[in-house]
Amino acid sequence: MNRLRALYDRLILPHPVVVLTVFGLLLGLAAVKFGEFRLDASAESLVLEDDRSLEQYRKVHRRFTTSDDFLIVTYTPKRELFSEQGLDHLRALRDELQALDAVGSTNSILNVPLLHSPDLTLDTVDSEIKTIDADNVPPETAREALLNNPLYPNLLISEDAKTTAIQVNLPTPERYFELLQQRNELRDKVAGGKASDAERAQLETVRQTFIDYTGKLGQERDATIATVRTILDRYRDQAEIHLGGVPMIVSDMIRFIQNDLSTFGFGVLAFLLLTLAIIFRQWRWVLIPTLCCGFTVWLMVGFLGWAQWPVTVISANFIALLLIMTLSLTIHLIVRYREFQHDEPEADPKDSLRKTVMAMIKPCFYMAVTTIVAFGSLTFSGIRPVIDFGWMMTLGLTVAFLITFIIFPALLRILPPPLDKSVLSNRIPFTDVFASFTERFGKTVLVGSAAIAILCAVGVSKLTVENSFIDYFKSSTEIHQGMITIDNRLGGTTPLDIVITDEKPPENATTDSDPFASGCDPFAEDCGGEEEYRDTWYTYQKMQKLEKVHNYLDSLPETGKVLSITSTLDILALINQGERLDALELAFVPAAVPDDLQDVLLTPYISEEHDQARFSVRILETMPELRRQALLDRIHSHLTNELDYDEDQVLFAGMTVMYNNMLQSLFDSQIKTIGAVFLAIMAMFLLLFRSFKMALIGIAPNLIAAGSVLGLMGWLGIPLDMMTITVAAITVGIAVDDTIHYLHRFKTEFAKDGDYLATMHRCHRSIGRAMFYTSLTIIAGFSILVLSNFIPTIYFGLFTGFAMFMALLGALTLLPRLIVMVKPFGPGASA
Repeated sequence: MNRLRALYDRLILPHPVVVLTVFGLLLGLAAVKFGEFRLDASAESLVLEDDRSLEQYRKVHRRFTTSDDFLIVTYTPKRELFSEQGLDHLRALRDELQALDAVGSTNSILNVPLLHSPDLTLDTVDSEIKTIDADNVPPETAREALLNNPLYPNLLISEDAKTTAIQVNLPTPERYFELLQQRNELRDKVAGGKASDAERAQLETVRQTFIDYTGKLGQERDATIATVRTILDRYRDQAEIHLGGVPMIVSDMIRFIQNDLSTFGFGVLAFLLLTLAIIFRQWRWVLIPTLCCGFTVWLMVGFLGWAQWPVTVISANFIALLLIMTLSLTIHLIVRYREFQHDEPEADPKDSLRKTVMAMIKPCFYMAVTTIVAFGSLTFSGIRPVIDFGWMMTLGLTVAFLITFIIFPALLRILPPPLDKSVLSNRIPFTDVFASFTERFGKTVLVGSAAIAILCAVGVSKLTVENSFIDYFKSSTEIHQGMITIDNRLGGTTPLDIVITDEKPPENATTDSDPFASGCDPFAEDCGGEEEYRDTWYTYQKMQKLEKVHNYLDSLPETGKVLSITSTLDILALINQGERLDALELAFVPAAVPDDLQDVLLTPYISEEHDQARFSVRILETMPELRRQALLDRIHSHLTNELDYDEDQVLFAGMTVMYNNMLQSLFDSQIKTIGAVFLAIMAMFLLLFRSFKMALIGIAPNLIAAGSVLGLMGWLGIPLDMMTITVAAITVGIAVDDTIHYLHRFKTEFAKDGDYLATMHRCHRSIGRAMFYTSLTIIAGFSILVLSNFIPTIYFGLFTGFAMFMALLGALTLLPRLIVMVKPFGPGASA
């Protein structure tokens, strides 16, 4: 401590202008990279650490020539859709969308092939299939043809034919996939320790190129989506129109993050200014803490720009949190400084400042370390955005601590606050009411705390992780409205791909592709045996088995539209005068389907090159009983047990899988993070107070604070999600600050007279007031999060504010009651 005092006396307190000048240069350096600060709401930012589901998702889509890179425009005209006027209006909208440079193509009821010609057969399919665009098809005939086609109902048209959809394809350039593959290959080499120095350098170059390229693509896509919205607005007077699709959701998520950053940043800053003005009523006590908060955020934004570290949906709250945490540190210094002013009004401001810094640096250091540990524990979660959030806040809190104990004293040396009436007043602070209550109703405090603990435990047992992606957004947002329309009328929102790999033939099996090679009559019989191992999917037995899979998936209440090669065979059966294709006709399906329909009817569902068949399933997100993991387990069990596919033949991919993987990790993550936090806090208490008894006393109110928020979520039926998983760990990290400050001050004050009750009252009148101010500031700051359009962010703000209230209540009642009861500092003078 003497060395630290000497450091302040030599460098910081005598030379505040020099300190601030050097710091100004650092701020300028950080500002250079403000333009590199970026936001990311891509699928890659929302997956588990080392989760291969994203890679599988991309591989499946490239292998089957499909993609989720499209917008869906739902269109419900106010008048009849299938009329000349109704179709002309839809065509005009489609043409405007298709004319955009970024749009590769569009799919709608206007250009898809119809099956209505009486002359249509398997032999004439190439010439007789018509479209509304190219042929003079009467609207009513087109309506019936679309509804009778297995592909289109609940996909491009609702079953009542009142709602249709335009699929606006936004193809991702091949350059993106080339850079992605190059980056991933180099990254795997580096991770495996097999990369040379040249390859390590190349990785940095490729990584930067990929970031720049994706940023450019993102800007272009945002501009395209904005233009699409402008076009849609011109048609809303004649139809109910909603926009959906993965690119739109990503774009809107980024827009929400941007709004949250600005809203929370300025909103929290306004709350802080108001709080400081009300509490301290001096402009210096408003300006100096505000500058410290602003400097912390400034440096972190600059660092994230230098490090090319994107902010995600989860870490978007880091600005609000850093503002609040920095202010919490500065308020403790302000309150202590004013206490020294009260005790020694004639003292030199420099001496009061030195005493303040020396008195507060130790508890604030432990406070910062425990909060850093709380956020650092999030790195155990296994969820990429949560891990990033933990590291960002760990660095940010380190910066906040350094600024508080370097820049705050330097600013205060230049702008020493004068004495005022509130400082010199001897009025007992209102926080002493808590001390009086604890003294008079000690048993009530203990019984009440035990009752709350029991309620928390029951509530925690009710926690779940199942929630719908649609519930993340307010009902007023276009994402929410579009999802409801697509779910209810167009076959479901969230994609799930089920890929089945063909069984490898035994070494002694024949693979004769001639359907007449055996004595079996393929026209009349199911030619199993040898045919089973023929090197093609288009055999009678394999297609029968795939049809069973399709029918099972279609029968599930959680699924909407199901597409597979069975859908194609149903279409071909219609063309074939309602007759199912026999074994010989199946063998010639690839040749019978015209080239321009291959990408519609075959390649999305069968990959002969990779011996795989794909089922495209849409999950109904609005279904209240949706349980993703149970659904996936049920499907897997049916395919492996009932239909006899091997484990390694069945692969699940798609957004549903990635989202489910993240949800299922939440319980495990919660246990890991909370466990890591409490172990670290116990270690801090043992190190700080050298007493296991003190460590247990300090943990008690924090357990109740963390348990209260999780228990309340359980009782209210609110599931854990990407944001609320962090609340408990963060709450403990922040709430323990009050515990550390109170115990440290209690130890100091107890040494004066050895009277537990008198010490409790003195602590409530001094550090208790600072605890109340900081908690009030944090609760007020977090309340601004209710303005978000992202529901988990709203929950995060509300539950963290509630947890901080419970932590303050525990620190001012249960904690002193346990200290008075257990007497960890010795018997005391009263003994």
